[in-house]
Amino acid sequence: MNQDFAVIVLGGTGQVGGAAVAELLAISACREVVMVTRKPIASRSRVRNVVLDTASADFAGHTAALAREILSQGPVSAVSCVGVGSGSARWSEEELQRLEIGVVGAFARGCHDAGIAQFCLLSAAGSSARSRLRYARVMGMKEDAVRNIGFTRLAIFRPGIIVGNAHTPAWVAWLGSLVPGSFGNIDQRILGRSIAAEIALHSREAGEVTRENAAMKKLAAEFKTAPGAPT
Repeated sequence: MNQDFAVIVLGGTGQVGGAAVAELLAISACREVVMVTRKPIASRSRVRNVVLDTASADFAGHTAALAREILSQGPVSAVSCVGVGSGSARWSEEELQRLEIGVVGAFARGCHDAGIAQFCLLSAAGSSARSRLRYARVMGMKEDAVRNIGFTRLAIFRPGIIVGNAHTPAWVAWLGSLVPGSFGNIDQRILGRSIAAEIALHSREAGEVTRENAAMKKLAAEFKTAPGAPT
């Protein structure tokens, strides 16, 4: 397991981001979680909140400066759990791109410029820049934008219907239970644990990995039984 690591997180105040942060804090080897937010959040042990203007033209530069400071204390991985959730239908494609590609892309570039090797990216099942579906298309464009930055290790998480999430109506979760494979249900705690497991177990590896529901559930289960992992 990766020893004495820190994680810089964008989107950590959201439902999935909060689950990932909780799982990271359950790992004793995680020395610090640095949450980049637009507004201050409540303080808690081993969490550092840094408020940055994500709409700033120099957001990537401010992120890089922060990441370098964290790296000076030891290994660091980066996570983006940014997502619109149930409100995506009300957003125009331009608005979605501004957040999912513009903000996330700037965050990723800053992390890479500082020297962070591992990046975990929350996406969605069916994502493809060639998709006819607006949301899937924007998610695919986001993946391509981060992929082109050139991280040594890029882990893309493509959940289906996220259950245990305030943005997922009960009827959608019920419907998702009938859908097999990558478009079906996954509990957000399992999704969060799979992100934590990627960082704890695979930070020294190279290459790109894309995990859909089955792979995330498998990784989360393996991590639960790994020596030194949280129970």
